[in-house]
Amino acid sequence: MTVLSFRRLSDATLLTLSVVAGLSITSVANAAETNKTAQAQAATPKQVSRTASQDGIVALVNQSAILKSDLAVAVAQAKQRAALTGDAIPTGQQLQSEVLNALILRELQLALVKRVGIKPDDNVVNARLAQIAQSQGMSSLAELQQRFDAEQPGSYARVRQQVIEEASIQALQQRQVASRVRITDQDIEAFLASPEAKRLNQSEYQTIHVRVPYIDDYSRLSEKQRDEALQVANKLYQALNTPNVDVNAAMAEVQGNYPVPLQGGNMGYNKAAGLPLQLANAITDLKVGEVSQPIISPEGIDVVKLADKKSADKMVIPQWRARHILVKVDDLQSEELAKQKINDLYEQLRRGADFAALASTYSDDSGSAGRGGDLDWVEEGTMVAPFEQMMKATPVGDYSTPFQTQFGWHIVKVDGERQQDVSEQYRRKMAQETLYKRLAPQAQEDWLQELRAGAYVKIFDDNISAN
Repeated sequence: MTVLSFRRLSDATLLTLSVVAGLSITSVANAAETNKTAQAQAATPKQVSRTASQDGIVALVNQSAILKSDLAVAVAQAKQRAALTGDAIPTGQQLQSEVLNALILRELQLALVKRVGIKPDDNVVNARLAQIAQSQGMSSLAELQQRFDAEQPGSYARVRQQVIEEASIQALQQRQVASRVRITDQDIEAFLASPEAKRLNQSEYQTIHVRVPYIDDYSRLSEKQRDEALQVANKLYQALNTPNVDVNAAMAEVQGNYPVPLQGGNMGYNKAAGLPLQLANAITDLKVGEVSQPIISPEGIDVVKLADKKSADKMVIPQWRARHILVKVDDLQSEELAKQKINDLYEQLRRGADFAALASTYSDDSGSAGRGGDLDWVEEGTMVAPFEQMMKATPVGDYSTPFQTQFGWHIVKVDGERQQDVSEQYRRKMAQETLYKRLAPQAQEDWLQELRAGAYVKIFDDNISAN
């Protein structure tokens, strides 16, 4: 069982977790929030030390106060989260200290969110609220709002605001981490040359995977017990090498007097990325029908046979060579004027005008206008939906009728269509994402520490630390 750590909870939605467990904590939080603003406004760094015990302030973060009731609510939420996930949880002062640290980091990040003006998209907020509704057996946000406000008027608005805050914090963290993580072409090349890169291929492997568990914990095994497990694994290796082997029969025969039941069998088809690294490395080196040598690990000895492989080493996707003319709708150009302009350009095209020349002269897309509207080769998912739909519907060599997207009015011309092998680009992109995921947690931790180090933080309870 893992121990739940709160030092990385600054990006967790504590309120959302409490909602899943029940609404009672939200009611307590609402009561605490009612008093917080007035107390924070009344408190200054000089005054707080004299009044902390009577006004219930447990910490001051720059000019924001964290109340004892805030801490009590967050601790209760943390316990509820642990109950939901089955994690072990620190107790007493350690739990309070870790939760208080998360609250301090949250206050600092919300202040930075406000300064830089980050606002999450409404669709993101609604999607998260929809997840809360679904977890409570409700089918709509209206139903969720009705239930919240029935328990306490205004609860839904407060929950929504906190979900907005959490989404804003995550957007802020992503921005900060992205600016700190640097992945070079040399980093990608080195990763692609490593055994781990084998997991990036899209082939699917049908594996027969059998484990010989140890009699006891690996650290307590005698040499004799380790040899006994290895002997069973070697017998299993010989049995699985038989063509068209009956896996269950082979496992039963090899089991013999070994006191711990063998585990596994036919595991079906899986991509290498879905397998543990050690097994993925073994499988990708095998030919169909081959069996790996016994793989020793602290959990047991694994023997793996590659029963079948569905090759997908190439990723071929459709692409369109497109160019467009854009007429924006903005403060300088009304919807009516933009529509009139795009229709006039369309009429010029119908009379034989050159598309590239019109795009160079009239298109409001500064990135492509200098190239005659050329967007290069475009693949699915790279353009907004209305543009992609019109592009796909336009025959090669022809241009579309005017259509509208969120960016304004367009005419798109399709100069070509092809099936393109993007396997190498895909592998490089996946390598970059893998490296980013590996480096991002430490980059985020470093940034949070710097954020905390540059802030004024005063703790008013000698029994609680929040480092």
